[in-house]
Amino acid sequence: MPGEPLAPGLQRTCPASSRYRLLPPALVLLAGSLAGGIQPAGLLAGSLFVAWMFGVRPRLAEGLWRAGVLLASLALAAHLLPGFTPLWLAEPRQLSPDAPPYGVRLSWDKLLLGATLLGWWWTETAARPHSPAWPGRAWALALATLLGVPALALATGLVAWQPKWPAELPVWLAVNLGVTVLAEELLFRGLLQGALVRRLGTARGIILGAALFGLAHAPVSPLFALLAGAAGLGYGGIMQLSGRLGSAVLLHGVVNLLHFLLLSYPLRLN
Repeated sequence: MPGEPLAPGLQRTCPASSRYRLLPPALVLLAGSLAGGIQPAGLLAGSLFVAWMFGVRPRLAEGLWRAGVLLASLALAAHLLPGFTPLWLAEPRQLSPDAPPYGVRLSWDKLLLGATLLGWWWTETAARPHSPAWPGRAWALALATLLGVPALALATGLVAWQPKWPAELPVWLAVNLGVTVLAEELLFRGLLQGALVRRLGTARGIILGAALFGLAHAPVSPLFALLAGAAGLGYGGIMQLSGRLGSAVLLHGVVNLLHFLLLSYPLRLN
């Protein structure tokens, strides 16, 4: 199951993944520091997060380690830690006539979160077998999510039908999929759902993970939190059915792409 520690025998079969797991966060810290987006306070906070992620785990109880990772991850994702300055890749402008201006920015703290969790996930799953294809139920769930989430967003009035093809699409796609979606899926499906499913069972683990995913979006609005929770059920279910975190990343990315291209973006003004 996702997030389950590898047995000693399996750990010996994937030394390369363990050796290189520090490479993604190290590259982010280096690039961010050179670009001026990560200041000394951010470098210290980021280094401590990486050290907690990989250095202290063997010395701590699994629950304590995972709780620390979760709290630090939420702080990074919510941009609560000092020393990180986002890099604007596209200046804010109005993409939809019924929505506020939106710009594309690279958040170094969220990029660091995704890179660190990716190194952890790589190590955790390197020696595990993967299912070669999606079962039929996974395809049905993916289709239901792709149709149901936008329909629910339209029905609640969060967005309206606003088809468009913004010039920012390539850079938005790179940042949204490579930073936002990857970090969120590694955190909520990879780290959190795996532990919840093992403790509570499949159905309750997926539901609670989706509820926490929705709660993390509550600062935007209560309706948006409900919508995110509903989407989280689809992302969590697809990962459980397919056995691949990449399936959840792909589904999440396509839902976001449909939102960007077809609906009010980021959200409809009241």
